Amino acid sequence: MRTLTRGTGTVYWIVLTGTLVLFTAAFLLPLVWVLLGAFKPPAELAQQPPTILPETWEPSAYVDAWNYMDLGRFFLNTFVVAIGAWAVQMAVIVPAAYALSKLRPWGGNVIMGLMLATLMLPATALLVPVYLTLVDLDLLNNPAGIWLPAAANALNVYLLKRFFDQIPEELLEAARIDGANTWTTLVRIVLPISRPILAVVSIFAVVAAWKDFIWPLLVFPDPAKQTLSVALQRFAPDTPINLLLAGLVLASLPMVALFLAFQRHILAGLTAGGVKG
Repeated sequence: MRTLTRGTGTVYWIVLTGTLVLFTAAFLLPLVWVLLGAFKPPAELAQQPPTILPETWEPSAYVDAWNYMDLGRFFLNTFVVAIGAWAVQMAVIVPAAYALSKLRPWGGNVIMGLMLATLMLPATALLVPVYLTLVDLDLLNNPAGIWLPAAANALNVYLLKRFFDQIPEELLEAARIDGANTWTTLVRIVLPISRPILAVVSIFAVVAAWKDFIWPLLVFPDPAKQTLSVALQRFAPDTPINLLLAGLVLASLPMVALFLAFQRHILAGLTAGGVKG
């Protein structure tokens, strides 16, 4: 019996290790290929069979890509879009989630249900009506055309509400007894203890705005105001492949750095909402 148990445990760890290795390779190998591909000349990228490590290193490709595609302009455009989308979204979803969780307005459950029902709609189904609304409001080539639709994020409202539900009512009642109004309670009591989930929804908001392609393509017909994802696609047909890969790497670095800087808060926020406090 002991031998059978030991053999079962060995098989379990072999399967677990193999699965982890396969999943890690599936995620990392494309990233490594893009990163190393930017160091290769175009002829080496096109040769068959492909090389893993560059035979000829061209580290200047990153500088050339930055200058050739004027990436500084598009980084600034994307930064303005992402930060604005984050700020507007947080200004809307935090009070909404707090009201649904703690103020409990009449029909709050129905409102939350209708919000979650919007998650069942494909994003492409909303493109035409939202785009026509922006045209009527004259918001094309305006970052507000990205910011305002980004504020309507049912998933982040739900995540915040679930976290706020775990905050003890006694804590809020004590604040009210001390004379704190609703706004003061939210800002001084609820938000400081909600940093993990705020980090999670902030990362979701920034990453969504940073990597989005279809919506910025519609909102910014002016090439000078486009975001990185749209600009890189526009440059793709006439740009050497190694410079394009270098541009893709440069465009992804801020989001990778953001995740690495806040990964502890992200993991804490994802798990805290499911623990009854």
